[in-house]
Amino acid sequence: MTQNKKVRQGLLPYVFLLLIMLGVFYFVTIANQKINNLTYSEFMKSLDSSEVTELEVKPRERASIYEVRGKLKNYKENETFYVRLPLSEQVMKKLVTASDKYNFEFTAVADPESNSLLIIVANYLPMLLVLAIGFWFLNKQMGGKNGSFDFGKSKAKLSSDKNKVTFKDVAGLKEEKEEVKELIDFLKNPKKFQKLGARIPKGVLLYGPPGTGKTLLARAVAGEANVPFYYISGSDFVELFVGVGASRVRDMFQQAKRTAPCLIFIDEIDAVGRQRGSGIGGGHDEREQTLNQLLTEMDGFGENEGIIIIAATNRPDVLDPALLRPGRFDRQVTVNLPDVKGREEILKVHARNKVLADGVNIPALAKRTPGYSGADLENLLNEAALLAVRRNKEAITMSEIDEASDRVLMGPAKSSKTRSENDRKLVAYHESGHAVVGIKLKGANDVQKVTIIPRGSAGGYNMMIPSEEKMCSTKTDLLEQITGLLAGRVAEEVVFGEITTGAENDFSKATKIARAMVTEYGMSDLGPMQLEQQEGSVFLGRDYNKSRNFSNEVAHEIDTEMRKIIDECYKKATKIINDNRDLLELLATTLLEYETLTKEQIDYLVENGKMPSEDDETTYEKMSLTKLKELAKEKGIKGYSKMDKEEIIKELEK
Repeated sequence: MTQNKKVRQGLLPYVFLLLIMLGVFYFVTIANQKINNLTYSEFMKSLDSSEVTELEVKPRERASIYEVRGKLKNYKENETFYVRLPLSEQVMKKLVTASDKYNFEFTAVADPESNSLLIIVANYLPMLLVLAIGFWFLNKQMGGKNGSFDFGKSKAKLSSDKNKVTFKDVAGLKEEKEEVKELIDFLKNPKKFQKLGARIPKGVLLYGPPGTGKTLLARAVAGEANVPFYYISGSDFVELFVGVGASRVRDMFQQAKRTAPCLIFIDEIDAVGRQRGSGIGGGHDEREQTLNQLLTEMDGFGENEGIIIIAATNRPDVLDPALLRPGRFDRQVTVNLPDVKGREEILKVHARNKVLADGVNIPALAKRTPGYSGADLENLLNEAALLAVRRNKEAITMSEIDEASDRVLMGPAKSSKTRSENDRKLVAYHESGHAVVGIKLKGANDVQKVTIIPRGSAGGYNMMIPSEEKMCSTKTDLLEQITGLLAGRVAEEVVFGEITTGAENDFSKATKIARAMVTEYGMSDLGPMQLEQQEGSVFLGRDYNKSRNFSNEVAHEIDTEMRKIIDECYKKATKIINDNRDLLELLATTLLEYETLTKEQIDYLVENGKMPSEDDETTYEKMSLTKLKELAKEKGIKGYSKMDKEEIIKELEK
């Protein structure tokens, strides 16, 4: 039955198209016809002189006339005449007599007005056809169902129990889950709160970067509470007609009241909840009317007992203040990017349905993915699985995960790209320069991987991550990061006496850090002042949205301080490269041979001056101290971080 309905709905556009084509054909045919209007005397003259070759007579009793159409001997194929004659027996008799006498084709047609149904069809069919086509297009535009105008109805969907999500499926959001557990307790046992006079928050706003699990957390709340869960996107409220959005908000709350207690989840609420009156010219458009209705329903004169609203957004800064006040969204929960422990938990959740090889180290992978969101980590493992299938492997190994990480960050490898040997040497020394400074400076980011295989627009890249995740960075940390970024250009200049365009991205990052140190962090001789900040209208572009609260003289001083920071870091990088020229040469020549070096290989290379053999990699004595500490951590050896190499080996061999 459903299949037949879908087939009929699919045929409707083609039926309408056919009708339109037939109409166009009909009108074109009429347009090509030439009709000559004759007077009574002209027609009778032609009739008596045997000029008539065809004749069609149609009586019109209501008008008391005959409508006569026909052709004359001198007419072309598309040419006819038309004449009106009095409705009488004498006229009809004369026409019949002339037909018999001159032997021309004579046709008599019944009065069409004698059939009332035919009149109705003839008069009203074009109008009905136009209305039907308009109805169909409008219904499609407004998202109507079953052929009805339901665009004033709410588009909120009721979640089914088929894909039920619980807190077990949400990893890395420990504090965030604690914040929303009160909602579940209230929905299950509201009397416990009412006894002490407590009022549960009417709304909870989840905000944070994309992919951090805001929607997943909302679904988990509904799954744990086991109550009806309505979900809708902010963009579903606003449509073509004025008042539709407000009507949908009212209808949504009416539905929710009938099934209370329940949850309403509004995803991307910034689509409808943007600050009113903002932007150039302000305005009171359909979106603002929808927002006003939402504000009224959340905390107006009416009661919404048992209805809790959860909303998610990536842009809390653009939301209207009235939406964020107590009584509406009482609680605002920040869902940030996960830390190393959170990433490990998320990876374990997404690894449940993946076939991982024994050598896959989840804790090490979590440590190597700072800045990754939950969605990024899920995509990483999925890409690794696709690569494993492509390589006809039965399990996902670290090789596929490493390759997937590189693909996500930089794009696919361009191994077939032809490069000159000189280009390869330039890239090798450039990336080795970054690695040398990363090895020698404690505050610089740790080198995890170096490659000269082109990816994306880069000829090679150096994967460097912080040695530990910090809430705040010191001035020394930032200066050493800049030094590490400039080291690639320094290596080019020291080795070749020439510079290239390869350091463009490094300079961009270094300049950004230096400017922030001067204008935002107060880490210069200008003192502890914030000279630039993001503010202003959220509807303006980024360049217009930055407040500048200093004079041109201060702007010159800012440039001077930035130059000073960059110059000092450049000199420091030059000294480190010159002092460790042997290490630079070792890394560069090895990189030219192997093209890619991992952290373990680099550590072994620094300690032993050569690449490890297969036997070396499995021998504790020939492993690097960093690798031994990682193994000790995996095996749960206590106090490994303070042990030297020999002590760790003894513990590992027990």
